Amino acid sequence: MYVVGGVALGLLALTATPYVCYLALYAWIRPSGSPADKQAWEPEVSVVLPTYNEAAIVETKLDDLMALEYPIEKVELVVVDSSTDETRAIIRDYFADLDDPDLTIVEEGERNGVARAINEAMESVSSEIVFRTDCDSKLAADALSEAVANLADEDVGAVTGQQTDVLGDSQVEQDYRDITARNQILESYLDSTFICHGPCFAFARSEFRPLTPDSLADDTEIGVNIRRSGSRVVMDPAIQFVESGASGFVDRRTRKDRRAMGLVQLLARNRDALGKYGKYGRVVLPFNWWFMILSPWLAAFTGILATAAAVSLLGVAGLGVPVLGLVFFWFGQQDHLGPIQPVYAVADSQVSLLVAQLRLALGDVTGMWDVDRESRRLFE
Repeated sequence: MYVVGGVALGLLALTATPYVCYLALYAWIRPSGSPADKQAWEPEVSVVLPTYNEAAIVETKLDDLMALEYPIEKVELVVVDSSTDETRAIIRDYFADLDDPDLTIVEEGERNGVARAINEAMESVSSEIVFRTDCDSKLAADALSEAVANLADEDVGAVTGQQTDVLGDSQVEQDYRDITARNQILESYLDSTFICHGPCFAFARSEFRPLTPDSLADDTEIGVNIRRSGSRVVMDPAIQFVESGASGFVDRRTRKDRRAMGLVQLLARNRDALGKYGKYGRVVLPFNWWFMILSPWLAAFTGILATAAAVSLLGVAGLGVPVLGLVFFWFGQQDHLGPIQPVYAVADSQVSLLVAQLRLALGDVTGMWDVDRESRRLFE
């Protein structure tokens, strides 16, 4: 019993130590804003918008794009569409009487996933800067101008923004996004951030490399490829966007598990980058490997061994350990944990990452996301 308990405590310490080290590093560096040498710049920009049956919300998204504070004559819109509804007709009607921006619609014969859609869109892009976004998101008016200001730094090949709000009253998702944003800022100051956000992501066209067709994290894969080519990828909190977030447990699990699959898949495929590319391969990627791949298993084994030790010592009463765990998750799901609610957001993400690894091991990957129609109603 004592051996099992000691091992459980050891695993708990091993699980917590990288968190403590990263928090200490954050406190030491105190990162703020973007590390890029931002400059006023107004290059031509291609906005890439993948669409699939977006008839209910696409006009709202086009209003969002037209409201951007950027010279519209320097913008082209490249839509790659695989819809079976009226999405294309709505887009064409919207721009029928407008001279700008230039509009290109790439029609896919069938839905093949976002990664292939982006590959097709990039064949039609003509501008030196590409801004990737999604229909179920809303951009701050200065998002595009702030993005290109970062890309004026010749060392920066890509920049992503910060999600400032989660529509749908999901405190769990908001807490996780806030934690992710702090991590992205720290990574940007160390070298480059790993995670990039598809709803708000800009990069130099010359830096793009074709995506793996079955990729589930097309945005982050673009960023990884750019860092591997020698340029930096940063997150600038001045580039702000809003996205929906599922509040219900099942709906949130579906979205987070799928997103986790994409990140785990990408880490595994780029394992040869560990130790390379400066602090990106020596610090940033190892931390993401630990958090996304190793930590979920350590946490699971810690729980199992702690339960076994408690049962050995207390008998049936030892089952109180997993019961307390379930109570913690229930209150966390209800947003009732007060000041420790962000702890639940991390634990919730660890569940998704564990599920993601199991699903990938079973070959459960198609390269296509299930459309979250419930959350998209927030944009109608």
